[in-house]
Amino acid sequence: MKKKIVLAFSGGLDTSFCVPFLKEKGFDVHTVFVNTGGFSAEEEEAVKNRALMLGASVHKCIDAVDEYYKKGIRFLIYGNVLKNSTYPLSVSSERIFQALKVLEYVKKVKAGYVAHGSTGAGNDQVRFDIVFDVLAPEVKIIAPVRDHNFQRKYEIEYLKQRGFNYSWKKSRYSINQGIWGTSIGGVETLSSDGYLPEEAYPHKVTKKKESIIAIDFLKGEPVGVNGTKMKPVEAIRAVEKLAQGYGVGRDMHVGDTIIGIKGRVGFEAAAAMIIIKAHHLLEKHTLVKDQLNWKDHISSFYGQMVHEARYLDPTARDMEAFLESTQRKVTGTVYVRLRPYSFQVLGCKSDFDLMANSFAKYGEDNKSYTAQDVIGFTKVIANPLRIYYNVAQKTKGQ
Repeated sequence: MKKKIVLAFSGGLDTSFCVPFLKEKGFDVHTVFVNTGGFSAEEEEAVKNRALMLGASVHKCIDAVDEYYKKGIRFLIYGNVLKNSTYPLSVSSERIFQALKVLEYVKKVKAGYVAHGSTGAGNDQVRFDIVFDVLAPEVKIIAPVRDHNFQRKYEIEYLKQRGFNYSWKKSRYSINQGIWGTSIGGVETLSSDGYLPEEAYPHKVTKKKESIIAIDFLKGEPVGVNGTKMKPVEAIRAVEKLAQGYGVGRDMHVGDTIIGIKGRVGFEAAAAMIIIKAHHLLEKHTLVKDQLNWKDHISSFYGQMVHEARYLDPTARDMEAFLESTQRKVTGTVYVRLRPYSFQVLGCKSDFDLMANSFAKYGEDNKSYTAQDVIGFTKVIANPLRIYYNVAQKTKGQ
């Protein structure tokens, strides 16, 4: 009886190579494709057909978009998470949720083995392995490309010899697309001074005339666009559709990888960047000072944990509870101007806006305190520094 193995399958070269390779090693190969928002129904069907043609005995497609939003993206919005103040974790935040879905299938079919197509040079191998090391240590992990250090040329020749002569022409750019954005790798991202040309980005700039969009938030979640109410996932897709023709949300992320080296990748994440910036503005109007300060600290650490495959750490659940608690009054509408290659968050309306004109107008008028109140207040907060500088003057030179 053949050993049952579940292969996390994307349809790319590495995972395509794994199907016949594992089959020849005596495995009954079940392929699992987990869609976190980057593939259409037609593309899903093409992935299925390829898996079966390569020799998979069973292929399973799992739609994980809603769960990815509920357990992942939602908290990235609450936290305004931008890794190194730049990257909205467009692809890195997907991998743990994809691995968790693969794990569900492994348990369902009672497989003793699981496989993935990661190489030994990136973060994804850790993100995948850690789920099984922690939650299913009895399942043996096999990563043929990493474990044997197979190169692209070898994989292509291997498939050709077995009659699978797909078009594996090396694309100039490696594209990973999901609902929260697209990562782009190429020769330009391998050096510190390279930059991606226009043709590297998946969405071309087709819109020249500026437009203004309105995004509705309810307790921190995007729930409407331009007056139309919708579910958060639908709102994300709507913002993306409106913005992608402007070429916005593009940048280059540079950071420390899980495996200890510096990494550099381009990305295009129009919806993610616009929603995070719009949400952040609404928070500035509806949260108090120390809520904002503590959110900055916690959100940065939370984003790092997600990026570095530590999502399963119970500390992450504690931080999520805090982030969710801060969103009780983050409700309102934010207006954003879209232009070619840029966007601008214009302003917002909210019933919970703390910029209440009944108290004061900054720089113009105050109604809740007097000039004497300010003079006394200033003397009190200045007192510790007055003491310090008085002592410093007397002890100068000591």
